[in-house]
Amino acid sequence: MPAVSKGDGMRGLAVFISDIRNCKSKEAEIKRINKELANIRSKFKGDKALDGYSKKKYVCKLLFIFLLGHDIDFGHMEAVNLLSSNKYTEKQIGYLFISVLVNSNSELIRLINNAIKNDLSSRNPTFMCLALHCIANVGSREMAEAFASEIPRILVAGDTMDSVKQSAALCLLRLYKTSPDLVLMGEWTSRVVHLLNDQHMGVVTAAISLITCLSQKNPDEFKTCVSLAVSRLSRIVSSASTDLQDYTYYFVPAPWLSCKLLRLLQCYPPPEDGAVKGRLVECLETILNKAQEPPKSKKVQHSNAKNAILFEAISLIIHYDSEPNLLVRACNQLGQFLQHRETNLRYLALESMCTLASSEFSHEAVKTHIETVINALKTERDVSVRQRAADLLYAMCDRSNAKQIVAEMLSYLETADYSIREEMVLKVAILAEKYAVDYSWYVDTILNLIRIAGDYVSEEVWYRVIQIVINRDDVQGYAAKTVFEALQAPACHENMVKVGGYILGEFGNLIAGDPRSSPLVQFNLLHSKFHLCSVPTRALLLSAYIKFINLFPETKATIQEVLRCDSQIRNSDVELQQRAVEYLKLSSIASTDVLATVLEEMPPFPERESSILAKLKKKKGPGAVSVTELEDSKREGGELNGGGDRGPDTSAMSASNAVSRHSVTSNLSYVFQSTPSPSADLLGIRSSAPAGTAPASAGNLLVDVFSEAGPAAPSAAVNDDGFLRFVCKNNGVLFENQLLQIGIKSEYRQNLGRMYLFYGNKTSVQFASFTTSVSCPGELQSHILSLNVQTKQVEPLVEGGAQIQQVLNIECLTDFSDAPLLNIKFRYGGALQNLTLKLPVTINKFFQPTEMSSHDFFQRWKQLSQPQQEAQKIFKANHSMDTEVLKAKLLGLGTALLDNVDPNPENYVCAGVIQTKGQQVGCLLRLEPNAQAQMYRLTLRCSKDSVSRRLCELLAEQF
Repeated sequence: MPAVSKGDGMRGLAVFISDIRNCKSKEAEIKRINKELANIRSKFKGDKALDGYSKKKYVCKLLFIFLLGHDIDFGHMEAVNLLSSNKYTEKQIGYLFISVLVNSNSELIRLINNAIKNDLSSRNPTFMCLALHCIANVGSREMAEAFASEIPRILVAGDTMDSVKQSAALCLLRLYKTSPDLVLMGEWTSRVVHLLNDQHMGVVTAAISLITCLSQKNPDEFKTCVSLAVSRLSRIVSSASTDLQDYTYYFVPAPWLSCKLLRLLQCYPPPEDGAVKGRLVECLETILNKAQEPPKSKKVQHSNAKNAILFEAISLIIHYDSEPNLLVRACNQLGQFLQHRETNLRYLALESMCTLASSEFSHEAVKTHIETVINALKTERDVSVRQRAADLLYAMCDRSNAKQIVAEMLSYLETADYSIREEMVLKVAILAEKYAVDYSWYVDTILNLIRIAGDYVSEEVWYRVIQIVINRDDVQGYAAKTVFEALQAPACHENMVKVGGYILGEFGNLIAGDPRSSPLVQFNLLHSKFHLCSVPTRALLLSAYIKFINLFPETKATIQEVLRCDSQIRNSDVELQQRAVEYLKLSSIASTDVLATVLEEMPPFPERESSILAKLKKKKGPGAVSVTELEDSKREGGELNGGGDRGPDTSAMSASNAVSRHSVTSNLSYVFQSTPSPSADLLGIRSSAPAGTAPASAGNLLVDVFSEAGPAAPSAAVNDDGFLRFVCKNNGVLFENQLLQIGIKSEYRQNLGRMYLFYGNKTSVQFASFTTSVSCPGELQSHILSLNVQTKQVEPLVEGGAQIQQVLNIECLTDFSDAPLLNIKFRYGGALQNLTLKLPVTINKFFQPTEMSSHDFFQRWKQLSQPQQEAQKIFKANHSMDTEVLKAKLLGLGTALLDNVDPNPENYVCAGVIQTKGQQVGCLLRLEPNAQAQMYRLTLRCSKDSVSRRLCELLAEQF
């Protein structure tokens, strides 16, 4: 850039700034600014034409005033005029003012674009760079439309100077991020990729930022960049610090470029070409070797640059997950950082090793550092580092070290930070369940967990203990004995009381032979906690008391006395009062046989998937559970508890399950806590276990809670669960499971529609090879022109916790009945996920509402009198017959709701025209509700019989 001469110092600007700084109060500053604004305004409006220097000075003052926080509403045209100056300083101030103050919707944009075009075609590199910087800073859609086709030409032109190429690459990157649909590389693709071979390192550094972004969106178009990136990386890695003098940073050659090259390679799988792959492996080995060399400088900048390259290289090694030697070496290198004096390095090492633990090649190498990680958990001063240490222990846990890790995590829980206690509790519960080698250890661990951190033990944890104890005969006596001993502690957490009440109510008879735990002792122990508990726990204890009457008849009089007291049968809480009255009456009038039948022991639960993992994912949000547990499930395979004989669709144990299976009769289904926890089914995975699912055998202690990580089937059944919800609405969540959430937003006008699909990654793990496709089955396939659906490609990589958007443009050519299918495929933790959904594109989406008078409606109704034009259905109401809800659904259908048309004011009539490209289909609707019978009669008359039938089918499901 040209140097600013001394004469360009703008003394008036310096004086103004000095005056502002010398102001003693805000009022004085505003007064001085208003005076200056009045002076500038008069100069701009004066008869005397201003020279370039004066314009520049006054525009500069306006810019300074704006930066002080004051609004500027004039001077824009003078700034635009400066763009046509041939002096660098004047042009520079003009572009600076426009970049900061001109709105993208300004009327001056056309003038500015013309000035930019003139500078881009001037071939003056200084002016070209100023113009490119302005485009990038404003970054509006209008500028993208004007220059998106011109900038790639400048970028790849042979006579373009290197400084201009750098600016052009970064400018194009900015436009691509703001308006990707307007930046189409097309014919320029191969030439842009070959910029990686440019001799100027600055051009390569700028170009690789652009190529990385383009590769993430369109990996296939830019896959040729892999070999060029490897070649360039090889030259940098093998070079000495003296070879790249201008781009060596504290004895590290081109560190920023190296990191960008390694990040670009992470967008692609390992190279298929053996020579390229070998060269890349050699580069990675060289980077790992250099990390072991003594530092060439003691400056922190040197170590930062080296470590930045090292961590990116390790990320690439983990991404490929195909070189055992490199994975083990990376693990050993990270292990050295675990005891580094720099906190940030320890944090990064723990975080990277969490991912390494998921690889079958490096899992054992990670386990060798268990003592160091345990020490970090205990001694680290930074809570974020301690949390990463806990994550790593969780990730490296397997059958060989489960007891040690669980014991250490339990020990740490007693002094753990409050911010991570709940997450630690969930992890301990998951590991204890997953790697339990016998029932007693699992029960001891969970009860110890409740004792240490009871406030942070969610309902899912103690629900799970009860489920397992009920399902296993050989642990019931031990559980009853253990929980009885735990309840004897002076300070006993309420969750322990819940578990104790439940287990003793079911299996207290197994320890009643010992005088120290006789029936009356058990009852007195439980009742001593009664007054300290919340209402739901008291309700559970009352249910345990009625169970005691069945198990131990000798306690009947004592328990009835408790139930009969005023504090129970006249309790202010309706739930407690009702239980006390009904249990008292049940114990008084029922015979022994009836009582034994009503209060019989709980039958085994169907084997279910634990909901604790869902709770952990919910707790961690975007930083959710690592891929480790998913990889573990593949590594353990059928050895995991219960993993061998479960049906394909298991579900979480919920509060309502715990309630209903412990109820005394169907009329007393509230015996135990009857209000389901809002967190009991966090990811919507609750469903019944498949019929015929056998209980796990004795060899399979618990259920594999990680089965979702298994490889997906090559083809997926069509999921239409959310389809009908969108017949009368356009926005909402179409699909959601543990991994993925799909939101939808759509709008329709005449025969055209636009649908926005939002894919959200609910995990912390990257989705790779993410692809979507839309197909039209059945009728749409046989009549190819029924619907025209155009889709835009989605990004192939979806980062953990990120969301991407896809736009579908839909054109209705003729009427149709089958909805398009959306197929989604991606890799998660190495497993292929395959999902097919029905897109909620139905014929009613193309309705145009039609207002009609009563006379016109019935006249048209009579005209549509042919039998095939009418479709009618009488059906029972599926939902509440609320007037406002019905009106909202009919309006959501897309028709006009006609008031005062039908002679019966209780009926609803609607009219609309379905717009297709080929024809218009008129439709009339009449809905007749019968509130007394809870029935509807729905009648549709359309000018096309297939439309009548389809609309009748769709609408009958909505009311």
